[in-house]
Amino acid sequence: MGQGGGDSGTPIGSSDEAGPGDGTAGDQPGEHILEVEIPLEELAEIMGEELELPRIQPRGKKNIIEEKDRYTGIRRVGPESLRHFKRTYKQALKRQIISGNYNSERPRIIPIREDKRYLSWKTTRSPESNAVIIYMMDVSGSMGDEQKEIVRIESFWIDTWLRFHYKGLESRYIVHDATAREVDRDTFYHTRESGGTLISSAYELCVKIIESDYSPLEWNIYPFHFSDGDNYVTDNDHCMQLLEKWLIPYSNIFCYGQVAGFYGSGKFLQDLDEHFHNEEDLITSHINDKDEIYNSIKEFLGKGK
Repeated sequence: MGQGGGDSGTPIGSSDEAGPGDGTAGDQPGEHILEVEIPLEELAEIMGEELELPRIQPRGKKNIIEEKDRYTGIRRVGPESLRHFKRTYKQALKRQIISGNYNSERPRIIPIREDKRYLSWKTTRSPESNAVIIYMMDVSGSMGDEQKEIVRIESFWIDTWLRFHYKGLESRYIVHDATAREVDRDTFYHTRESGGTLISSAYELCVKIIESDYSPLEWNIYPFHFSDGDNYVTDNDHCMQLLEKWLIPYSNIFCYGQVAGFYGSGKFLQDLDEHFHNEEDLITSHINDKDEIYNSIKEFLGKGK
């Protein structure tokens, strides 16, 4: 330990380094913390019940096959874990009545090996729906760390809920200022950039990704865009055209979340609401702070599309 040779039995370390207490065994109970592991599926179900979110009805089928085992019949052999108790005792009762061993005054049914019945199963193959979430985030100079943290938290819960409904969920990530680029998950949540804002650059890239990799006939498509609404003013009309002609028709729903910031003008959310006020497949949400993430998720997913 760098303190010399020492003698046999010398304690390592000093009493000053010990924890609280006088070094003797105590007689008071400690604090017991119960650790509980909750699967994401169960967490999503709890969230859905809390937010009163409807079940999502997937549209379209991707060309993949999922195998499921269904219990469809009864057989004479099988593991004890699959024994059908009702059928077993019914068979035992029938045998005892036929053999004359059943006493109605003292009913006692004792199954033997030949009476036992077990569940049998059949493997079925069925198409499985797939979905893709395309996250887009404004990383221009007006989007600060607090705004990005709101996006990160909300994106996690949206991702959790959609994975509850789709076995094969894919996620793609786009960041943009005046230009857009696709990034991985880690970069999406941690990037620090600055510059002006052209939201249309993200929408153009989103259209390109969908047309290249995700046919709307086979995929359930969920684009989510988060920004502070501070877009280059002449770009808004182009964004409306991209949404109207491509993104909304391609998507189950298109969701835009506007995060309140110190510099954002908020004009983009206003233009969206005016241009698409009768469009049910475009949903907008204004998020002032972390406390409003709850309501924002409900606004986005509350229709179960």
